[in-house]
Amino acid sequence: MTPILPGATIGVLGSGQLGRMFALTARRMGYRVHTLSPDTDTPTGQISDVEINAEYDDLDAVRNFARNVAAVTFEFENVPAATAAAAAEQALVRPAGDILHITQHRLREKTYLARHGFPVTRFATVSTREELIHAIANVGLPAILKTAGFGYDGKGQFRIATLDAADAAWQALGTQEAVLEAMVEFECEMSVVAVRNESGDFEHYGAILNHHVNGILDVSIAPAPIEPGITREAVDIARRVMEQLQVVGVLCTEFFVTRDGHLLINELAPRPHNSGHLTIDACVTSQFEQQLRAVCGLPLGSTFQARPAAMANLLGDLWTPREPDWTSALAIPDARLHLYGKAQPRPGRKMGHITACAATPEEAEGIVRQARERLH
Repeated sequence: MTPILPGATIGVLGSGQLGRMFALTARRMGYRVHTLSPDTDTPTGQISDVEINAEYDDLDAVRNFARNVAAVTFEFENVPAATAAAAAEQALVRPAGDILHITQHRLREKTYLARHGFPVTRFATVSTREELIHAIANVGLPAILKTAGFGYDGKGQFRIATLDAADAAWQALGTQEAVLEAMVEFECEMSVVAVRNESGDFEHYGAILNHHVNGILDVSIAPAPIEPGITREAVDIARRVMEQLQVVGVLCTEFFVTRDGHLLINELAPRPHNSGHLTIDACVTSQFEQQLRAVCGLPLGSTFQARPAAMANLLGDLWTPREPDWTSALAIPDARLHLYGKAQPRPGRKMGHITACAATPEEAEGIVRQARERLH
């Protein structure tokens, strides 16, 4: 393709913090940014040149939005397939809408991965209570019942430990299409954030170790302090997934590492990922710049990381009962604060993050945890 050069306008469907960090990078590199979402005064809109307020199913608004940009990308994968298709009528869309169609639906994603030989947890389709009972017999207990589509950060997930708990989980889910997944006895969770361009060039940030609390990412550490062979295997799987899907852009592959050292894919995210936020401060080229480069047909940047790094999420809980103590946290000179411009803090809502680089991954983790603790 002919590269889309600085001075051009890039469109972002979605308006959260991922779009904000993408827009900050794009503006730094001389691009203009338009964003479309149902909301106003959004994290992305505060940085963009133009913020369009429209529903994703307003396809005429989407077409008009795409008509005024050189390329369209996404800041979250739950944009409807029809929206991506409408945008593609007017502009280059990357990653392609069919990739979003697969990855925004757990059942489609797991079925696709299993069909192409990638390692996933045992799972079964569930659309009725009777199917749930049958799935439990095949998958076993304990298991996790998840909504098939549009779930993230632990939402729409219910643990079933005994057969007696099945009815309650099915009712709590709202009796909609779901997937039952076997519980995995894992040693740790990790991710590989990688980028691929139209020419098939591939870059990655190695393995990132992730700690979750209540289903939400809490702390990420890079490089992950795990056995090098596991890292190589994870990167190879991530590369093959991107090649199979023909991804042009950034994709995060989330893994479980089992206690016997095997890798299982948990989820795919076809955009920059929370665990990759530390690349802004730790790497030559951040995940957001890589997304921009891939979308625009520019050469990919170096992912070199000079020092270990860690990131700690800041959730809305920290604003209760009072504003966080920013002065105390920032008295730690190696702590770097990133806030997302969200007006209303709520429990569990991602409001920002803190990163740090240090001599070891453990030291970096200690800094971000200490800085976050001081916010109280």
